Amino acid sequence: MNIRLLFSLAKNDFRQKYLGSYLGVAWAFIQPVITVLIFWFVFQVGFKSQPINDVPFILWLISGMFPWFFFADALSNATNAITENSYLVKKIVFKVSMLPVIKVSSALVVHLFFIFFMYGFFMVYGYGFDLHWLQVFYYLGALIVLILGISYITSSIVVFFKDMGQLVAMLLQFGFWMTPIFWAIGTIPQKYHFLLKLNPLVYIIEGYRDSMINHIWFWQKPMMTLYFWVVASIMIGIGYVTFKKLKPHFADVL
Repeated sequence: MNIRLLFSLAKNDFRQKYLGSYLGVAWAFIQPVITVLIFWFVFQVGFKSQPINDVPFILWLISGMFPWFFFADALSNATNAITENSYLVKKIVFKVSMLPVIKVSSALVVHLFFIFFMYGFFMVYGYGFDLHWLQVFYYLGALIVLILGISYITSSIVVFFKDMGQLVAMLLQFGFWMTPIFWAIGTIPQKYHFLLKLNPLVYIIEGYRDSMINHIWFWQKPMMTLYFWVVASIMIGIGYVTFKKLKPHFADVL
């Protein structure tokens, strides 16, 4: 894959999202920041939410919310990567498999900003930098692999089944509440933990919190790590086969 071309197309895609608006690409950062500030005001100031594991609620919340923001944004955009760029699909010289990667790369720019924003937020609350914080990038890499696997499936199917886009949006709404973002997995009865952890995003959300709050290395959770990578590998495999089989028919349908 041509890295320079990927970077150029990802940058162009990032700009195109906000083309014509006065603040341009700044909106990519303003909207999530405002969302976080609203949650901070509602839960920290309004409801005076109690700390979780002696950590201010807002810090616990953003360490789970930021990876979800990236997952939802990247997957929803990558799902429509092929249909939105039909003019590129019809060009024989263009490598169509780059399109989902471009969308994920575009969303990654915003997420990297929010990782450092999260670091800053923790420091404002008096937490000093810890080596475990760097582990966030391991979980980020794992999340990218999962997103790419799923997006190769959804982006190739949506060309033939338009409702896939709406289905993904619905599943993202459902998944938001089924993933421990606003609630701690410890509040759920132990007998349901196994079912909840079948969701591979639990590994990612808990991983961000283990890195930022609990200071637990990923190899200290061998079974969850193994399970996640098995699921991610299956998604990549299914995505590869699905994309390869449907790709020759993209130009005929678009």
